[in-house]
Amino acid sequence: MWSRQRGRLKPLCCGVEELRCRRREREAALRKARREQQLVSKRLLRDEALEEAEEECVAMIFGEAEIQQFLQLAQRGTEEKEREGALVSLRRGLQRPETQQTFIRLEGSIRTLVGLLTSNQALLQLEAARCLHELSHSEQSAVVEACLPATSYLLTYLSGHSSDFISPHLTVLEALGYALSQLLQAKEAPEKIIPSVLGSTLPQHMLQLLQPGPKLNLGVAVEFAWCLHYIICSQVNNALLITQGALSTLGLLLLDLAGAVQRTEDAGLELLACPVLRCLSNLLTEAAAEAVGGQLQLRDERVVAALFILLQFLLQKQPSLLPEGLWLLNNLTANSPSFCTSLLSLDLIEPLLHLLSVSNVVSVLVLTVLCNVAEKGPAYCQRLWPGPLLSSLLDTLAFSDTEVVGQSLELLQLLFLYQPGAAQAFLQQSGLQALQRHEEVAQLQDRVHALQQTALHG
Repeated sequence: MWSRQRGRLKPLCCGVEELRCRRREREAALRKARREQQLVSKRLLRDEALEEAEEECVAMIFGEAEIQQFLQLAQRGTEEKEREGALVSLRRGLQRPETQQTFIRLEGSIRTLVGLLTSNQALLQLEAARCLHELSHSEQSAVVEACLPATSYLLTYLSGHSSDFISPHLTVLEALGYALSQLLQAKEAPEKIIPSVLGSTLPQHMLQLLQPGPKLNLGVAVEFAWCLHYIICSQVNNALLITQGALSTLGLLLLDLAGAVQRTEDAGLELLACPVLRCLSNLLTEAAAEAVGGQLQLRDERVVAALFILLQFLLQKQPSLLPEGLWLLNNLTANSPSFCTSLLSLDLIEPLLHLLSVSNVVSVLVLTVLCNVAEKGPAYCQRLWPGPLLSSLLDTLAFSDTEVVGQSLELLQLLFLYQPGAAQAFLQQSGLQALQRHEEVAQLQDRVHALQQTALHG
């Protein structure tokens, strides 16, 4: 939109295209950084009631002899209570890094835990899964690497269920899903784990677990949504997931979540909303998504309306997750005039502007979405212009954050180019004075000067 030489503007067609390219390049860098950050988000899944009952118990450090005794009792104890008790003690000990290190040095220890998962006794399965869960949560790379051989067994176990993939022991399935989600974050995962996962029937099972309906279990769905998220972040073969219907399933789940948050006060739905929003957002950046965009099988307005219901829910419940929803809205509107039209026809611009006060990160994303709409041309800018948009942009020019101000400048430039009268209104409301405070900011001064010239001379 502006050249490096002050005061010289490029032709309109080049300017709009340059704005778009600059923003897409910046988003690509941000998206790469987000993926890398999202690949490390260790979460600890522990039963709250169980934790309360064990508050008095301090996790002890166990040596080799004690660990071997626990494993032997778990395998060959004469009573189920004795076997279960051995695993409970082992699990508590595995909360200590020292015990974890000793455990992984014992030959066959991981294999023993996996073997206990095939037991026909639910409580033994559950405690074995919880032991793996404690190990997979470790911050020590050596412990996580020691868990890697368990992956193939986990895949066999998880893929071996019925076509409904509904285990009679959902808590076991939840814990195993958690353990797998941790392993999928290992640095070796893209080469050693994820290809095996994608080559198995597990992705289809995961998508079945995320199908809305009476069989949906929130805890299980949360864990396997995170598994799906880490697979997508790795970018090993997202086209395969798309052809298996991931976009359609996640889109339907988005609608179901929006309905659920309207019906219930507090059910932990934000725990599922986060990975679902991330999965959808990251899948939509794939070239394959454009080719099969129809697989969403949803009207644009339903998706946008559901997303705004979730944004309002997150604003009240978990504001830190707002960027997840806004990234999805950005990816929906970036190359889709129809999604931009839905945003306008549902009168959602004003609710979007209300989010500008939440944080700088949220403000940048809100302004980016508005730029997506404005760059679609004069008809879109004409529908954007009425209402509080100009006063909101003047407010953002008072921000000190250069990213927020820079995005505001890009939006104003598009409006000046496409909407007759926008520049005049800007001048009448002391817009030039608002720009003056940024004239000496190195990252902004070229764009500030270009906008001043456009406002004054067209």
